[in-house]
Amino acid sequence: MAQQEVHISSLVVHVKPDQLEATKALIQGLENTEIHGDSPDGKIVVVLETANQGFVTDTIEVINAFPNVLTTFLVYHQIEQFDSETEDFA
Repeated sequence: MAQQEVHISSLVVHVKPDQLEATKALIQGLENTEIHGDSPDGKIVVVLETANQGFVTDTIEVINAFPNVLTTFLVYHQIEQFDSETEDFA
């Protein structure tokens, strides 16, 4: 059985409200990221699905370096075992 780890994480990114759409476009350009919501006050909910924890921390660093990003918070992180042969979570 070929089991792999899958890391599912969610982030809240706080940006300057007038730069919300521009920042969302930058985030959407990153690998393994999905935007699941935003608010007019400049908060963006981002979900990551990755193969390792290092990608999560690297992505947070990249997002924090974007212009007009005030802060990025890791809200949730779960590790699942994924069976690549059956494509099911263990």
